[in-house]
Amino acid sequence: MNIDADILLWINGHHCAWLDSVMWWISHPRTWLPLYVLLIGIVAYRFRSWKLALLIIAGFIVAVGMSDIFCSGILKPLVCRLRPTREPALDPLHLVNGYVGGRYGFCSSHAANTMTIATLFSLLCRNKYATAGLMVWVALNCYSRMYLGAHYPSDIIAGLLIGALWAVLVFLVLRHWLPEDGEATQRGGS
Repeated sequence: MNIDADILLWINGHHCAWLDSVMWWISHPRTWLPLYVLLIGIVAYRFRSWKLALLIIAGFIVAVGMSDIFCSGILKPLVCRLRPTREPALDPLHLVNGYVGGRYGFCSSHAANTMTIATLFSLLCRNKYATAGLMVWVALNCYSRMYLGAHYPSDIIAGLLIGALWAVLVFLVLRHWLPEDGEATQRGGS
């Protein structure tokens, strides 16, 4: 075995019924819809211009979309690395609700997409408490993916790097329309 599989098996092997339910819930994208609505509300409040808020929301959509396309549409079919749940050599893997996921797992779209959102929001709003909270959210999502046996740690790390990269690229584009520090809190509903 390699260290990637050893770490995965250790995480996946420490399971129990109540934690299975919690990790299943954490890993489900719809669980986080209220968080997405809150983040949109914070962006709208922070920039106070509906045009700028819509531009930023569009930036989030582009960043997450590109992150997801790059991971799921390009890397997974290119690398063709089986998910741990589909790897016969990992026979003792604990499956939650019979979940096996798609065929390939490199790299994690969950990790990439959550990191994209967290990084872009952090770059835009520059609040250390919000950033810390979002990074905890990213870590929980990533841990849940390994707990469920959907991804190796290296799948997660690659996803995190890709997500951060797309967030930074979109931020560099968006910053041309962002107000200077201090102006963002002024009323300017153009």
